[in-house]
Amino acid sequence: MSTAREEQNRRLLRARDAMDRRFAEPLDVAALAAIAHVSEAHFIRTFRATFGETPHRYLQRRRIERAMALLRDPERRVSDVCLDVGFTSLGTFSRTFRAIVGESPSAYRARQHGHLQAVPSCFAMRWERPSSSGEVAAPNSG
Repeated sequence: MSTAREEQNRRLLRARDAMDRRFAEPLDVAALAAIAHVSEAHFIRTFRATFGETPHRYLQRRRIERAMALLRDPERRVSDVCLDVGFTSLGTFSRTFRAIVGESPSAYRARQHGHLQAVPSCFAMRWERPSSSGEVAAPNSG
């Protein structure tokens, strides 16, 4: 691997790490591109080529993964979880959650209640982690 490619990958990892740490904050492509020291268009293009998804999709997936963990707490309201993971609209949160997980946040919570209580949370999170492609498996697909 060339030195230039290694440097590019390091910059992209820095931006991705920022998304992982600050997923609940309002992040935009301009700020992330600044972290990677590249233009917005170049950042989107190289991020997708390197990680297989756009920066926006990656950030959405990270937020939904965190929301899935928070929804296991039956005392937390869905609207609070929505705000805690960085969404400002409950409608957008619900639509994005359904697109990635395949069911509404409330349905997910109802299905999870007591389902994974005996399993350590790290295993539960790994088992239920959405795929990076963001596609929901078709019902009855196997």
